[in-house]
Amino acid sequence: MPTLTRRHPAAIALLLMLGLFVTGTAYSAVAPKDAEATVSQANDAENGKKLFTANCANCHGTNGLGIKDAGPSLAGVGAASVDFQMGTGRMPMAAPDVQAPGDIRVKFSDEEIADIGAYVATLGAGPAVPDEEYTDGSKGDPGKGGQIFRVNCAMCHSSAGAGGALTRGKDAPPVQGVSGKHIYEAMETGPQSMPVFNDANLSPEDKRDVIAYIQGMEEAGSPGGNGLGNYGPVPEGLFVWTIGLGLLVGFAVWLGQKSA
Repeated sequence: MPTLTRRHPAAIALLLMLGLFVTGTAYSAVAPKDAEATVSQANDAENGKKLFTANCANCHGTNGLGIKDAGPSLAGVGAASVDFQMGTGRMPMAAPDVQAPGDIRVKFSDEEIADIGAYVATLGAGPAVPDEEYTDGSKGDPGKGGQIFRVNCAMCHSSAGAGGALTRGKDAPPVQGVSGKHIYEAMETGPQSMPVFNDANLSPEDKRDVIAYIQGMEEAGSPGGNGLGNYGPVPEGLFVWTIGLGLLVGFAVWLGQKSA
């Protein structure tokens, strides 16, 4: 007769644990990466909500839908708008004003800004932070970008990108010295008085060409001498009539006194 072997009491538990380990390992190897990305985005948005509540809710409301006479609704502005406004130091503002000042110290890290952008993106569909492929000016056509810039941007930012005054205390800031990503986001989201140039108006390639043109102007500098602020013929004419003409008059007076 065959001899019956007696199983150890822990054998079933060990086999169950081994089966779960093998199943989990196999699933992690074949699981869709989108699921992992979704979990990561949810964690980013949750952390972003905490940062938003602590730093932005006073003006934009705890739900991000705005507060009258304090801050507008952020539903639908997208992560690109958050990245531009906070990445350039415009937000958070010290107090409501007609326009957020630029060239202010950035108060948050790139990771914190990305998390807040992830939370704001959950409030409504909006433009996402652009891919590096479309913010690298070296891949664009500066000649085509110059044509687009002169038609759509030069009337406010000047043909040299030096910026200019607008109405009601607002101004168009200089675009030189601005990163390609922030230039793209400004065109995509239309901050302050700036119009929105979405993909239906300017394709991602067109925006990249504009970035190439602006960066090309920065590299070229001012080969003709002092640009006098790059504001065009007005300061140049003022210089000629005040300084140049004044020197000529003074020289004429000096010659008259010498001949006398």
